[in-house]
Amino acid sequence: MAYAENTEVAVEKSVGEIVALIKKAGANRIAQIEEPEYLQIQFFLHDRLLRFSVGMPSLEEMPTKDGRGAMLSRDQRNNRAAQACRQRARALLLVIKAKLESVESGVESFEEAFLANVVMPDGRTVGEMAQPAIADAYTSGKQPTLFLTGPESGR
Repeated sequence: MAYAENTEVAVEKSVGEIVALIKKAGANRIAQIEEPEYLQIQFFLHDRLLRFSVGMPSLEEMPTKDGRGAMLSRDQRNNRAAQACRQRARALLLVIKAKLESVESGVESFEEAFLANVVMPDGRTVGEMAQPAIADAYTSGKQPTLFLTGPESGR
């Protein structure tokens, strides 16, 4: 059972709650992007640019039949897609709230809690950079090279 799978809270309200939450935590330069394919929140906190992006399901991703095998109408499929979008927006709020609480409670450092969401100078998050290297390491059994190199030597 997915968190908030039956929520009636609009995506816009969840985004507003996220913005209020991160502002309270000291975030600034907050941006939000709502596209049919994804929802993205980006902000500066603790001198780091952070980005959270969650895919939003489309009508095409919705099942064409219900649990009993009956065909679903286009409206029913649209309603299911809208429900899934509301659920994911609530889940994103929960994730960000949990990370902030973890840092506030001393369970994790800021870097531990938010590392995957830090945006690097090339525009990718640390998570986007690390995922392929980690997958390759598990497949090949070889330790990956450093993800980030240190300052260049005086050469």
